[in-house]
Amino acid sequence: MPSLRAAALTDIGRVRRQNEDRFLLDDTVRVYGVADGVGGLPGGAEAAQQSADDVIGSIHALAAGQEPDLTAIVHHTNESVLALGKRISPAMGIGTTLTFGCVRGNILQIAHVGDSRVYGWRNGEFMRLSEDHSVENEARLRRARGEVVYYHEANRNALTRCIGQPTPPDVDLISRPLVAGDRYVFVTDGVTRMVGDAELSSIVGKTAEPAEILKELITLAVRRGGPDNATGVILVVDSL
Repeated sequence: MPSLRAAALTDIGRVRRQNEDRFLLDDTVRVYGVADGVGGLPGGAEAAQQSADDVIGSIHALAAGQEPDLTAIVHHTNESVLALGKRISPAMGIGTTLTFGCVRGNILQIAHVGDSRVYGWRNGEFMRLSEDHSVENEARLRRARGEVVYYHEANRNALTRCIGQPTPPDVDLISRPLVAGDRYVFVTDGVTRMVGDAELSSIVGKTAEPAEILKELITLAVRRGGPDNATGVILVVDSL
């Protein structure tokens, strides 16, 4: 079984009046990730909390040795958040992003919906593992298929998928065989809009404790204005 270390940190930032980010960190079932309540809708914090609780609860409920079906877990979580939204915000609903990984054996299985991100660092190489589910990205992918797509610049970052939507969202699944020395970082857009990939790579690759790395990263995002909640989870693979 891999030897892992993990840390999580969240900060309300300098502008928002409430922290609507949540993190997932449960070493007993080896689940790590982030959820970011959708801005512009009521109940963002409740949506993010419900999604985090539901995912961790679903993993805990698995029988010994049972492999998690991450798509089924995310769809169950979507139904749970949708039901909560009908109670606390019947007119508008509630929503959240959800990006998390579950370590099973020597594999990190990742599920992703929304525009929070997961990155991998291996032997000095840094890679974004997830794609933002935004209007801009959707348009880029459709244009690559030869479609003619237009969108308003003001809507470029609007989500095209989230947890809590009426139809089950498409779930991006990523599988990463672990290698000793790997580092994975899950972050909300309150981090990625303030800190570019090159800086992220530099910070995540430092020889420091996971909590120290994360503190430097979140502090930097807040120091640059902190217009949004900033949340991250880092996972370090010490050995296999």
